[in-house]
Amino acid sequence: MYPNSEQSKKLHDTLNACRWVYNQMVEKTNKEGFQTRNDLNYFLTELKESEKWLYLHHSKMLQMVSTQIDGAQKALIQLRKNGHKTGNLKFARFSEYNTFVYNQSGFEIKDGFLHLSKIGKTRITLHRQIPENSEIKQITISKSKSGKWHACVSCMIDAILPKIDFAKSVGIDVGITNFAYDSDGFVTPNPLNLQKMLKPLARIQRKISRRQNGSNNRKKAVRFYQIVHERIRNKRRDFLHKLSTQYASKYDAVFVEKLQRMNMVKNHRVAQKILDSGWGIFTNMLDYKCKMMVEVSARNTTINCSRCCSMVPKSLAVRTHRCDKCGLVLDRDHNAAINILKKGLGIFGPLSLSLPQELREVKPVEISTRSRKQEAACFSEW
Repeated sequence: MYPNSEQSKKLHDTLNACRWVYNQMVEKTNKEGFQTRNDLNYFLTELKESEKWLYLHHSKMLQMVSTQIDGAQKALIQLRKNGHKTGNLKFARFSEYNTFVYNQSGFEIKDGFLHLSKIGKTRITLHRQIPENSEIKQITISKSKSGKWHACVSCMIDAILPKIDFAKSVGIDVGITNFAYDSDGFVTPNPLNLQKMLKPLARIQRKISRRQNGSNNRKKAVRFYQIVHERIRNKRRDFLHKLSTQYASKYDAVFVEKLQRMNMVKNHRVAQKILDSGWGIFTNMLDYKCKMMVEVSARNTTINCSRCCSMVPKSLAVRTHRCDKCGLVLDRDHNAAINILKKGLGIFGPLSLSLPQELREVKPVEISTRSRKQEAACFSEW
């Protein structure tokens, strides 16, 4: 979004109004206990009667704040049922509340402009065209740390279930030196965007520490610090989007290992590089881009030989897999990727073996009629 000065002021005023309403509802829930969505909407009506300036903002957009509070309350209740210790809802700070939602009405996209009720017509650049004959359900407006405005458009489209050819399957092993090593032998080096920008980040952090708290020079330094981090994030996401799209367009079924990333980062020698790699973001992108993405157990994928299945223990320093029984010699990540592929295909063994090798095409609904979460739980058990 490219708002002018007047539109930018209205966007900031809308954001501040949503944050104020959010904090008022948080205060009410903390004092009186659980509040239903209808109770919060009645409370919003009372706030409008006492604070007339709220009428300057779109009513449906303000009602989405009550939906947000309702979801947060239910999430806390579920956490308590699961045995976690939770407190009350927290108030939103000025720098933490950066999103508001237009749902069902109050917006229109036409001729390169986005019209928002009570804000006006803003020039936008679409990163891809909205599908024809699709209905726009809601638009989420967000402000980045560097001050840029973005709009996320959610559309209702007719989904067509794709056919899956298991002959077009690949296993992917992720790592630090090589971000991805697949079962076909394709290697993708890890860019490690944060590692390349550590010196500029250290320099700007020293500059921030030398500025006086509350001064304009400190605010400028903090803003530049946020811009540098945003550039790092954009580079990382650009790399992950391109790589995930490459695999999604080339293969029908993608198998990745299910890593316990929170346990892995306890090793402080590699924790920064693991978090910088963004393995979880890459898996999420594969999940919604690929026809089928399955996480398989990472147990013994590096140790087992991909040819004879004998165990070949090796430390992290050993980067080459050498099997004494069958004589197989190849990169350890390539060996792990082949094992991941075999484990993934083993999940669908009875199904895939019942089809001819060259005609392994099935629909996802034939694999399982359960939800994706249920499938993932079943896969982890197997």
